[in-house]
Amino acid sequence: MLMKASSQSLTEQLSARFAQRIRDRLLAPGARLPSVRQCAQQQGVSPSTVVAAYDQLLAQGMVEARKNRGFFVRESRSEPAQAAPEPGSGARPVSAWATATGFVTPRAFAPIEATALIRGMFHKVSNKPQPGMGVFPPEWMESTFMPAAVRKVTSTKSLQQFSLQYGEPMGDSGLRRMLSNKLATLSVHAAPENIITTVGATHALDIVSRTLLRAGDHVMVEEPGWAVEFARLTAMGMRLLPVPRRAEGPDLEVMAKYCEVHQPKLYVSVSVFHNPTGYCLTPGSAHRMLQLANQHNFHIVEDDTYSHIAPEHATRLCALDGLQRTIHVSGFAKILAPNWRVGFLAADSSLIERLLDTKLLTTLTTPALLEKALALCMEQGQLRRHAERIKTRLGAARSRSVKLALNAGCTFAAEPVGLFGWVDTGVDTDALAQRMLDEGYLLAPGALFHAERKPSTLMRINFATTQDAAFWKKYSELVRQM
Repeated sequence: MLMKASSQSLTEQLSARFAQRIRDRLLAPGARLPSVRQCAQQQGVSPSTVVAAYDQLLAQGMVEARKNRGFFVRESRSEPAQAAPEPGSGARPVSAWATATGFVTPRAFAPIEATALIRGMFHKVSNKPQPGMGVFPPEWMESTFMPAAVRKVTSTKSLQQFSLQYGEPMGDSGLRRMLSNKLATLSVHAAPENIITTVGATHALDIVSRTLLRAGDHVMVEEPGWAVEFARLTAMGMRLLPVPRRAEGPDLEVMAKYCEVHQPKLYVSVSVFHNPTGYCLTPGSAHRMLQLANQHNFHIVEDDTYSHIAPEHATRLCALDGLQRTIHVSGFAKILAPNWRVGFLAADSSLIERLLDTKLLTTLTTPALLEKALALCMEQGQLRRHAERIKTRLGAARSRSVKLALNAGCTFAAEPVGLFGWVDTGVDTDALAQRMLDEGYLLAPGALFHAERKPSTLMRINFATTQDAAFWKKYSELVRQM
């Protein structure tokens, strides 16, 4: 809240608050600021204070005034709505869906950008539990076995052997053997020589994209889906084809139509504990997807990021396909230590050399010391036991969070499972997210999870960070005001 006793005036405090949100992408370029009257009511200040704060932002070049429309975050460059550009033109691409329908949603509909959630991991908006975060709270992942493993592999001899030279190009051979064994428990059969370690799962996705795609290629993505993946592919010049994600899997009719019209090169899927809905793929849907991939000659990247908290028997495309058309991607940020940045991919032998070349061009090798420490944790069964403890704790947290959400008037658009809940609030969650920021809470509004941004009443919640009754009390209070 704004403080009258602060050394800064109310105008300076309000201006600084909006400026910080703009820098952190919590207010995206093109986003409309609240009207002067709305802002004054929300912040408990006079309209003249708001006008003065907006004037300061204007002077700093952070916002612009549009006659009879209000104040908007200044665009970094002019980007008028247009059809998808020709490959190699250098123009900013839009999704093929927008091209087909002739409708492009302005970015002003997305006050919080995909990178805002990432920035929130580094620069917290407050010390309160954050409902929009995509990871477990740090205290959940504290352990003694990880530091012990690091100490063991960083003995004097090991340090000289592994730290003072590049590691193995494909990644530590011991870790790749352990990963091969782990994948076998999921019925995904990949030999160590078919596995490449990466700097986290996102790096693995990037390696696959840079190897198989070229600017202008069409890529099918799940919608709702992972906002960062949408942004990453778009930045690479790809044309997105959003496929509605249902409880049983993707909308296969939409996929088939895209295949006939656009000849996509890739489909990116989260089969198990889909983000943000929590859906798991059914066997029937999986078989039909693989038939389409074989018929239309595209690859499927299966992002199995949540495998550590998911049932081993869950349907996985890579298990059914044997890595012929599929590429398996996963990592350990969700379950072990986000800062270790250890991930991996598993692929058919026909692709491994190309994927390895891309890895070498982007990072040379990956940190052998951390990979060896992780291999030790897996070999001794410590990671497996740690994951079981996390799953048990998450189950209890999910029960409490669901009860609080329902009591606050929310409904669940998908069965609450896994780490995330897909919640219908009944109000515009973009607007709600801005209001909750004032209270120190970072939300993940539904608009973030669509390739073409549009207003939504949905939001994604993290079950591990939404057990706080104080959050739901403030949420209910603000929803009643909207």
